[in-house]
Amino acid sequence: MDTTVPREIFDTAYENGTAPWVIGEPQPAVLELERTGAIRGAVLDAGTGAGEHTIHLAGLGYDVLGIDFSPSAVEQARANARAKGVEARFEVADALDLGTRQRFDTVLDSALFHVFGTEERQRYTRSLHAVCRPGAVVHVLALSDAEPGFGPRISDQVIRDAFTDGWELEDLRPSRYRGIARGDDADGLGLPDGSTTDVAAWLARARRL
Repeated sequence: MDTTVPREIFDTAYENGTAPWVIGEPQPAVLELERTGAIRGAVLDAGTGAGEHTIHLAGLGYDVLGIDFSPSAVEQARANARAKGVEARFEVADALDLGTRQRFDTVLDSALFHVFGTEERQRYTRSLHAVCRPGAVVHVLALSDAEPGFGPRISDQVIRDAFTDGWELEDLRPSRYRGIARGDDADGLGLPDGSTTDVAAWLARARRL
């Protein structure tokens, strides 16, 4: 994918309750990262959306900040945290311009990286580099083009090309991403409209040098 998904699509999806990535629970791949000790220190949940991962990690005692450029998403995330009785921090912020203060040890990216086009991916990895401490780790869960699915799907090479200068790509493997298939996406997968399904994804780990 060479162009960034238009931002208004995300606000509309949150406002209409049609976001296929909002499943009301953390991604299984993210739960496994936490269980295996892959998340540590100060955590940035980039593209937090409805806040499932930030809320889960905050509830476990992690120092975590969830950010999203969509005010509608952040409003929904805060409401979800209140409903669960979890004190979680959220901010409206642009992942392409996060500032220059090195403050994070772990970045969690669940379904954000793949919405960016070529130029924005480079801006994104530079932005993350600026706010990560040396040795920090970025975990990317992105939709894969290896099989039919939905949303903006990418190849593994796209991830390899983005995490170069200032990064070491330590791991890149097939994974699964859980979402809700609606409309044409559901038809294309042979599923009833509104079905929850696991589709092909990549799970990458990059270390900030």
